[in-house]
Amino acid sequence: MSNPVKEFNDYRSKMNERLLKNASTTLKRIYSLDNQAYQEGTLDRATKELLGLVASTVLRCDDCVKYHLERCYAEKFTKSQVMEALEIATLVGGTIVIPHLRRAYEFWEALESNTNS
Repeated sequence: MSNPVKEFNDYRSKMNERLLKNASTTLKRIYSLDNQAYQEGTLDRATKELLGLVASTVLRCDDCVKYHLERCYAEKFTKSQVMEALEIATLVGGTIVIPHLRRAYEFWEALESNTNS
């Protein structure tokens, strides 16, 4: 049986490792800045992840949406909280975001089923 969460994480880890192995200083700094931006600050990490999810949905980046969904799940957001945030993303992004909303919902269900199995 296919596990979309594991497949996503395995691929992401493998490719990040390959990319960073011979990456320039610029690319390494971009990765570092991304990591630093989501650290605890005036806003807590959970809020930052939810903001990342909304921005990623509006920008229509499925990989980013999956990443932030997983982080939101780890931060203990409920399905209804995530869906409410995704409703804002759909409002801001317009109907072109709906296919990404569908995939986000499906990935959230996969996260839930990974915990329940």
